[in-house]
Amino acid sequence: MKFSSVLAGAVLAGSAFADLNPIVIKGSKFFVEATGDEFFFKGVAYQEDISSNGTTSKNTHYKDPLANSDNCKRDIPFLKELGTNVIRVYAIDPEADHKDCMQMLQDAGIYVVADLSEPNTSINRDDPKWDVELYARYMAVVDVLAPWSNTLGFFAGNEVSNKQSNTNASAFVKAAVRDTKSYIKKKGYRPMGVGYATNDDADIRDDMADYFNCKSRDESIDFWGYNIYSWCGDSSYKESGYDKVVAEFSTYSVPVFFAEYGCNEVRPRIFTEVKALYGPQMTPVVSGGIVYMYFQEENNYGLVNVDGDNVKPRVDYKNLKKQISGVNPKGVSMNDYKVENLQLRKCPATGSAWQSSATLPPVPNKQLCQCMVNSLSCVAKSSVDDEDLGKYFGTVCGLGKGVCDGIASKPEDGVYGAYSMCDPRDQLSFAFNSYYLQQDGASDACDFKGAAELQDSKKPTGTCTDLLKQAGTDGKGTVTSAPNTGPNSTTSSAAISTTIPAFNMGLLSVGAYVVCGVLAGFGIVLL
Repeated sequence: MKFSSVLAGAVLAGSAFADLNPIVIKGSKFFVEATGDEFFFKGVAYQEDISSNGTTSKNTHYKDPLANSDNCKRDIPFLKELGTNVIRVYAIDPEADHKDCMQMLQDAGIYVVADLSEPNTSINRDDPKWDVELYARYMAVVDVLAPWSNTLGFFAGNEVSNKQSNTNASAFVKAAVRDTKSYIKKKGYRPMGVGYATNDDADIRDDMADYFNCKSRDESIDFWGYNIYSWCGDSSYKESGYDKVVAEFSTYSVPVFFAEYGCNEVRPRIFTEVKALYGPQMTPVVSGGIVYMYFQEENNYGLVNVDGDNVKPRVDYKNLKKQISGVNPKGVSMNDYKVENLQLRKCPATGSAWQSSATLPPVPNKQLCQCMVNSLSCVAKSSVDDEDLGKYFGTVCGLGKGVCDGIASKPEDGVYGAYSMCDPRDQLSFAFNSYYLQQDGASDACDFKGAAELQDSKKPTGTCTDLLKQAGTDGKGTVTSAPNTGPNSTTSSAAISTTIPAFNMGLLSVGAYVVCGVLAGFGIVLL
């Protein structure tokens, strides 16, 4: 079906330039703020893969689906025809212009749930961290989308921990949840939820749900997204395990919805799960879901084929349209709804099956990192290549007890250095200086084969004085002062993108580069 401007006009003209009523959360349900009607997600994942036919956003390696007004004008009528009221987007470019697409979505009555990450700037399950670079990226996405009333909320992570061996990454994702929620409040934005989208792994799903909703509401998710593909073909409520989902979350204190669904093991997909999802057995607990996905790509989950300006609905699209048009979920009004699920979950105990403590990583604070570097006498040279940082970590962290404590991360024990959130080059400077001080400023203690140099340290003043006092001289203190939330505080980060994969050695975790450095003969065992 070729895109039709007549079809677009009919769909998009109805409520031109009218703000959608914001969606709010009360207890474990979503509501339309102005009307009090319960809100159920009838969503579609809307994200084009980089490898598919199209262009990336300017200066990015990914496609921002809301930065191309022609594509939005082409696709929104087909989304609307499905009865879509929510789209999920996975990669937003904070520097792009989203005005046209967000307005067209608003006019079509479609809300947006946006992932805060992008492919190369995200919390990596194999190299988990929550640092100044990620913080800048995530908050910049919030800043870009917050002004729109049809921005429903954000995902701080998507299937980051997906098996027992990488559950240590969840501590960093939960820290991102905490800090994004805090940022939204401090900026004075209207309430927008921050959640997490989890996979359906039997070994960790219960612990995941507990962990992200335990200890403190300020640190916990506002909603829980479940990526679930267990209903394949003409399955059933019990065979698919949907009954177990309802049982598991019947007392959950925040809203739950399917952040992705639509098994494609049987093709074409017939979407018989729609009747169950929006039926009386599930709607008291699950607030609808988001079908994966709009664009047909190599993974064969697409609802439509897109070729330039041409959109051709697939059989999946037609089947979904038939199923969605036949449901009318019955909800409760916000005034009549009495919140009963108030209890937070108990945080899971740490061990081999769960590796994230309830104590979270520190809030990334670029100002603290800058204050720290300025206060040092021995720092890493700017000429050191990013690729060589690892061997120098390996050298310095193996030369003295506690040298790298201030940059360490051990999520299983909830132990984090105050500078564990700084970028790698700043962390290396801290480690160099720690060793230099241990050697009482010996003339040869700030060299590291030409990688380090002396600088005139600056005596901290003003805010720096307080920040560095909280961090402590060894960097093992807890900094309680929040980072600046001014208009330029999240977009001016000069953090490098070097990664240091997490690797535990005794009580210290500062990256696999340390281990590589030690093994290569650049240092000795950590003390």
